[in-house]
Amino acid sequence: MSDSKKLAIIATKGSLDWGYPPFILASTAAALGYDVEVFFTFYGLQLLKKKMDLQVSSLGNPGMPMPMPVPVLLQALPGMQRMMTVMMKQKMKAKGVASLEDLRELCMEAEVRMIACQMTVDLFEMDTGEFIDGVEYAGAAAFFEFAGEADICLFI
Repeated sequence: MSDSKKLAIIATKGSLDWGYPPFILASTAAALGYDVEVFFTFYGLQLLKKKMDLQVSSLGNPGMPMPMPVPVLLQALPGMQRMMTVMMKQKMKAKGVASLEDLRELCMEAEVRMIACQMTVDLFEMDTGEFIDGVEYAGAAAFFEFAGEADICLFI
């Protein structure tokens, strides 16, 4: 075990906007010399798929900045989530924000440990062949071994 600081992250969300925090924080901490482990559980497992087709929705997210006011009823119409996802991706690209795939690759290069929750994989009968290479599979108890000694623990 190294003497460097440790960051433990639990990633539970699998949407485009919720995918950024674990990868940004993990890659930044790794660049600062932290040992980093991210435990992906429930919907967070979507972030480990080779093909990420993640979307963003303003429904249930009143803090989402909109380019123009859109009534909640209109946000629920078919196609609105896809449109909002396209708009978000365009805005991120225009502002030079790295893609989730690029951030995830940075994490892998920085030796961030990516742990898929085995219980959730089994629960949802997920095909592990759809996950990127380098993912480890373990239960919560294995994650707690690392998290129990971590300097910082985050639940995202």
